[in-house]
Amino acid sequence: MIESRKNDRAAWIKGPIAKCSVVPDEPPRAWRLVLLGAPGVGKGTQAEMLTERLGVCHLSTGDVFRAASKSCNGVQTAAMTEALRYMREGRLVPDTTVWDIIRERVGCIRCCGGFVLDGFPRTIVQAEALERLMTEQQVFLDAVLDYELPTEEIVARLSGRRVCPKCKAVFHASQRPPRKENVCDHCGSPLIQREDDRPESIKVRLKTYEEDTAPLIDFYRKIGRLVSVSAAGSADEVFERSMVALEAAITDGPLRSRDPREAIIGIGRPGHLTRGHSDPL
Repeated sequence: MIESRKNDRAAWIKGPIAKCSVVPDEPPRAWRLVLLGAPGVGKGTQAEMLTERLGVCHLSTGDVFRAASKSCNGVQTAAMTEALRYMREGRLVPDTTVWDIIRERVGCIRCCGGFVLDGFPRTIVQAEALERLMTEQQVFLDAVLDYELPTEEIVARLSGRRVCPKCKAVFHASQRPPRKENVCDHCGSPLIQREDDRPESIKVRLKTYEEDTAPLIDFYRKIGRLVSVSAAGSADEVFERSMVALEAAITDGPLRSRDPREAIIGIGRPGHLTRGHSDPL
């Protein structure tokens, strides 16, 4: 297992002029994964757990936009300036602009350390563009993990979420409640329910996902990259399920054309993730 070294992901967050604090050593096998799933299935949590176990970088487009919107100084590229303008106006950033931002970070896509890509692609157009880019860079997308959860469970998860407006801590009314009802454990501020976590807003978000992003499932299934994972249960349960699904896809499933020595062994035992040929991950 690769020794974990915290990376500030500067090249991803700040763009092409920045350099990451940690330059990864080239592992025997670098994983490159894309995560799909409706809002509320827990993609962000799974991305963090996967990056920790596989020793790769978490490339989240949401992190890029959040960092850019908070930055009061520094040089912005034309693509990021345009994206921020759309965001300030409350409009969706168009495919072409998002794609320009990804292309600016092509070094992260071809990085020898591998990645988990979270938040991109969101449309067929973006997926096709990513395939072309990775072909140009001579790197291979290993798998697309699609996290599945029934709509009623997604609504229950998100509608129960409560956040602290002061310290940004996140709680859940039933699954992770604060010690005192509706009061933050950390700073004592009253907790709130975000507008987009209300049931009516959640249904709108899910409809948008189904219309724009869900077709990606068929796209990746047709090209043999899709690995479906149930998002029910705890984060740890979903994570181990993800690792089992990845191994099955490589040894017996749609990814079996990959070198069989690259299969993961011991994935059910934290801290014992190794390759079939006994090299460290």
